[in-house]
Amino acid sequence: MASTSVSRVLPASPQQVWDLIGGFDTLPDWLPFIRESTPLEGGRVRRLTNPDGDVITERLIAYSEAERSYTYTIVDAPFPVTGYLSTLRVHPVAGRDDVAEVQWSGRFTPDGVSDAEAQDLFAGIYRDGLEALRETLTA
Repeated sequence: MASTSVSRVLPASPQQVWDLIGGFDTLPDWLPFIRESTPLEGGRVRRLTNPDGDVITERLIAYSEAERSYTYTIVDAPFPVTGYLSTLRVHPVAGRDDVAEVQWSGRFTPDGVSDAEAQDLFAGIYRDGLEALRETLTA
């Protein structure tokens, strides 16, 4: 099993960040490479569509408003991995009310690619996603 994690300090309070990203169905609000999110099964599953028309289906596994985090798994996607489990979490920064740290991490089993290739793929997705989040928050 392989894993990767990316974090970034962002110019908004933890609650402001969570208000934007904390909904399981809100990826299109801040992530430009997700054009559409359709909630299914009462919001426990999301069907995502990217600009190329690829569909990614994800299931919510755990959600904590108090901890500002959620964990999800990929049910179906065009990625070369199996057993994907990811967590998106917002942390306060000690002594600062005006910034938050966001951590996006995942673990998975590469399928047809090396551990390093799978790690690089998701590290890039997470890094680009957190940059898009920063841009949304500062727009």
